[in-house]
Amino acid sequence: MTVIEVFADVGCPFNHVGLRRFVEHRAASGRTDVTLRVRSWPLEVVNGQPLDAHFIAEEVDDIRRQIAPAMFAGFVESSFPTTFLPALTLAAAAYEQDLAAGEEISLTLRDLLFEQGVDIGQTDVLLGLADERGITVDLDDPSPVLRDHADGVARGVVGSPHFFTAQGGFFCPALNVSRDDTGHLRLIADTEGFDRFIADCFD
Repeated sequence: MTVIEVFADVGCPFNHVGLRRFVEHRAASGRTDVTLRVRSWPLEVVNGQPLDAHFIAEEVDDIRRQIAPAMFAGFVESSFPTTFLPALTLAAAAYEQDLAAGEEISLTLRDLLFEQGVDIGQTDVLLGLADERGITVDLDDPSPVLRDHADGVARGVVGSPHFFTAQGGFFCPALNVSRDDTGHLRLIADTEGFDRFIADCFD
């Protein structure tokens, strides 16, 4: 089994795009021998403050309008959590169970948030996911998340998402991102960068 590590925050819309495109390519190529280990890059810790729901909603609108019209269909700004530490803690606990459980929970959390408009900051939502999959977790203990963050700092993580293959690191390989004079995103699909990343993952 080839394991691709990625440091990311559940609440980052760029990570949702990158992970979705990775999974779609994997499914199309039938490569069940490659899996993701999604590690925590908690932006509220990195930035010293929670992610701003309205700011993220503007980013989601820009992403949908420019490059991903079929994504973020059910995103609801009012359901955006004030913290993602419990969700990241659940994902870390799932990985302690096994790689498949960890990847499945990591992707499910992002789908619930960005495609279904579910507030994944709610304890009952997270414990419901844990119960369904037999995962033991203490949502009040973010120490696994903080350990991931410390490891990411030591490894030179730039932001969310930052992938690591056997050949090296790739920050946000699916997109070229900049901002215009008004602060809105300018997005270009980075086809060449994504192809290099995918080649490192699957060749």
